[in-house]
Amino acid sequence: MRHKIAFLGMFTAFALIASYIESLIPFYFGIPGVKLGLTNAVIVLVLYLMGTKEALAVSFARILLAGFLFGNLYSILYSLAGGMLSFLVMVLLKRWNRFSVVGVSMAGGVFHNVGQILVAMAVVENVSLAYYMPPLLISGVITGMLIGVAAREVLKKLPAGNRRIK
Repeated sequence: MRHKIAFLGMFTAFALIASYIESLIPFYFGIPGVKLGLTNAVIVLVLYLMGTKEALAVSFARILLAGFLFGNLYSILYSLAGGMLSFLVMVLLKRWNRFSVVGVSMAGGVFHNVGQILVAMAVVENVSLAYYMPPLLISGVITGMLIGVAAREVLKKLPAGNRRIK
């Protein structure tokens, strides 16, 4: 049990560091909300190495901590919407067992953007924000693929006996 708590703390710290690094990278393509999704790599790894409950705990803790440290209440709201919808879709696809790590990560990237745009439309009470959806979906696929490939390669490098942290 101590090992599990230590790993959860370590992964939460990694996710928080990834959030901070991402906030420093000037990644702007003229579309608000497009990010690399570095923290998704950590969540995907925890999902595959430790399980659903643990990945949810790391994701939720990272969103709250990063929001309070680097953002504001709106950033927490948007991150929670995107992060939780993304997480739900990734868990369902992983359980369905027909998608690779890369496919699960790509779906996570896409649905993170979907969750955020849905909340944005509700907050500003304007459905015309949906015109952001196509470029956000494309960026979610691309960044999700890159993050998924990175996560897959990390998982491949682990010895077979260490692929599941208990």
